[in-house]
Formats: sequence, C-alpha cells, structure tokens
Amino acid sequence: MDNLDLLVKELCKHPQETQWIEFKHNNCDPRMIGEDISALANSAVLAEKNHAYMIWGIDDSSHEIIGTKVNLKNERKGAQELENWLRYLLSKNADFSFNSVDVDGKHVEIIIISKAIGLPVTFEKIDYIRSGSYTKKLIEFPSLQSQLWERLRQEQFEDAFAKINLTLQDVTNLLSLDVYFQILNLPIPTETSTLSHYLLQEGLIYKQDNGLFAITNLGAILFARDLSIFQRIGRKTIRIVQYEGNNRLTILKEDELHQGYVLCFESAVKTVNTMLPSKEDVNSVRRKTSSPFPLPAIREAIANALIHQDFFITGAGPLIEIFNNRIEITNPGTPLIDILRIVDNPPKSRNEKLASLMRRLEMCEELGRGWDRMIITCEEHQLPAPRIQIYQESTKVAIFASTAFANISSEDKIWAIYLHACLKYIEGDALTNGSLRKRFGLKETYSGSISRMIKDCVAKNLLKPVDPHTAPRYMRYIPIWG
Repeated sequence: MDNLDLLVKELCKHPQETQWIEFKHNNCDPRMIGEDISALANSAVLAEKNHAYMIWGIDDSSHEIIGTKVNLKNERKGAQELENWLRYLLSKNADFSFNSVDVDGKHVEIIIISKAIGLPVTFEKIDYIRSGSYTKKLIEFPSLQSQLWERLRQEQFEDAFAKINLTLQDVTNLLSLDVYFQILNLPIPTETSTLSHYLLQEGLIYKQDNGLFAITNLGAILFARDLSIFQRIGRKTIRIVQYEGNNRLTILKEDELHQGYVLCFESAVKTVNTMLPSKEDVNSVRRKTSSPFPLPAIREAIANALIHQDFFITGAGPLIEIFNNRIEITNPGTPLIDILRIVDNPPKSRNEKLASLMRRLEMCEELGRGWDRMIITCEEHQLPAPRIQIYQESTKVAIFASTAFANISSEDKIWAIYLHACLKYIEGDALTNGSLRKRFGLKETYSGSISRMIKDCVAKNLLKPVDPHTAPRYMRYIPIWG
C-alpha cells in the first residue's frame, strides 16, 4: 500500500484509540492479535469504515511514534508463520495484510484489516468486538450484536469498495471499460460526466463524500486490468492447470488469468479448448481435429463457477483442471439450492448483481438455463452426465469425455438417469426405457439392463412411475418431486 507513512501519521492524530484503531508498542502475542483482528473487522462495520488498523511502534497514551522491535512477517506461533496460523484460526471472510514502514527513521508495523462482509469475522469460532479501547466477545453486547448483523445484511459483496479515493482518470487506468460499451453496442463516452453516469448506474464505482470515487468489488472483479492490484479480490483470478493422464501427478501446463472476468472469460474458454486432448478425423477430406469434450458445456460450467462462487471465502478462486478423461471446475462456496433440483429450480445466486450484469454482457445463459444446456449437450454427445461434488467450502463440477457404457460407474449412471428424467419432465415428457437407450447410445438388447437401473433409481427414491399399473413395456417415469 502506498503512502503508509502518511497513513500512520494521520491515524496517530486521533486523540484516543477508536473502534477501528489499535496502537501497540512491542506486544505481539499471537492470540491477542487474532482476537483483535476479529474485533476490529467487526467494529469497522459499525464505524462505517472500510478498514481497521493495528499499529506497532506507537505510544499507547501519547500516540507518539517510538518504533518497535516487532517484525510481523518473521513472527511465529510454534512451528508456523504467524500469518498462516492466524488465517487458519480466523474465519474465511477475514481479510488482512502485514505491512512495514519507516516513519521519521522509526520502524513501524501495521496490520490493515478489511471490514467484515457477509458475516462477523471470528477467531477460533468466536466473534469479538471493540468496546472503547478493549476487545470483548460480541455475545456480551447484545445491542451491538444486533446492530452488526443488521449492517451486514444490508451490505452485499458487490457493493463493498475494492479501492477508494480515486479520480475518474485513476478509475479508467485500473479498469478496462471499453469492452462494456462494445458488448452493449453503446458509443464509448468522450465526456467524463457521461462515463461516470454509466459506471455509477451499474454500481461499478461509487462517488464518495469527498468528490473522489471508489471502485466497487463488482467493478473490479469484472473489469480490472489486473486483479492483483485489488487486495481483497486479488486471489479470485481464474487458474487453469493441465495434467498428464488422469491424475494430478504431473502438471503439463499452468496458466493464471489476472484480468477481470469480462476481459478474460473468452480467453479462459479458448485456453481450456487449446489444452483439451484432441484427435484427428482420418475420414475427413481436409485435416480436422475434434475434442472429446463439448465446448458449450465447458463454457457454461466456467460461467457458473464465476457467478456462484462465494467471494467471502478468501484465498481461493475458480480452478479449472484438465485431465485426459475429464475436466474439473472448482469454485469456492457451496450451492444455494438442492442439487437434486438443479434443473428445474428458479435461478438463485449469492451474487445477484454480478450474475445480472454477466448475463447482460452475454457471458452466460439467461434465466438459469446454464445447467439445462450443460446436461442437454452431454446427452447429445452420449457422454456421462456432469457430476457435482460438494465439499465443506467448495463445489466441483466434472465434465467427462466419451466413456463406454460398461465403464461408467453405477453412481454416475444413476445420476445421468435422474437428470434425464428431469429434462424430460420440464419438457412435458417422461423417461422411458427407449429414451434412456437413446440417451446412452445403446441397442435394444440393453433393455433389461436399463430396466434394472430404472428400478434402482425408483428404490433410491429418485424416480416414480407416471402410472404404476400400466404394462411394464409402457412404463414412463418422472422425478420423485414431479
């Protein structure tokens, strides 16, 4: 961060410690720091500040700059570096950085702490707050607790500030905005007032009380020339890794796209496409190669990962991993809807403004049809259905290359059958033995095998017959919720 010495001098002008400033001399107890980071991040919300600060090298009473022996980046807790230890015990929405600066020849250490977003910041699963110059457990102050939750509910990630105190020229230097006007077929403004009007209306920037501008997280995540410039979202870059074979033993290629999503989305899709294993069509008059993976499904899976990720989980961003037999796309956060209703459920996103703007910019399907398109594309190519795996703090979607029916696992077959029934149902139709054979590209001799798998799905409470009393050969099935 620039001008740290000026920041320190300004903060020292405060007559006393506040909800969002803590002064230290040499006390560097790790547990105290963890509790203070939680308290200061939460108190910054109540104080309507974007950042809070812990500063070493300041006299607690006079606020005179006296210097410190502390060096945060060298401090340890047991065998661990202090920063890693703190990040492990603080909640995932804790965002802070260690900084050093010399002020008038005296060494000063600063932790710059972003305000809590979405949820209170906790340390060892306990949330703290500042009461005067003391750090206390939030639960001890019910009125402050309710005020904090009310403020957090009103604030969305997209609206928070990624960078503040900027001129409009600074904004255009940090954001690449021509693409916004090009995609929407609008003339690129030549007047600054017209440009600021569009950016303010879209929520990409915010005009501060001092007349300067702040870039919102929405503006930065979509249009940043370089995401690493923005501290909170700097790790939300798209990372692409290609492996040799079907495991993670050997990395062949690795790429990280540092631009905002609007700028690098097409590049991500093209980069993945160039890394995909391909084969040459020897029967074609002209030399032509084909990919075993359907590009429309990959495109939708990448767009979904960007839109539905949980930005409050710091230190992790969208990850695309390419193997010979599959592509895995992982995003921070878990789905907001039951994955069994992934096809028919109305669209729901934790990042509504991001999703809305990305749809207007034609980066993804309208009306939540992305998953429908992914499944339909895989069915048209007679591929295994896209697999969804949910972990504690992330979601992984796998898209598979062509696989012989006998080599598809029983679990993946049942999932594909269930999704096929969902698609049929929303089309006003129903699953049949014949429709499933067509979906997997199987001959009529597989009718018995298909019937047994349908029975397995019924037994697992995934499907139900439309008319349980009809003759077996005419049986039709719909999802259990139909």
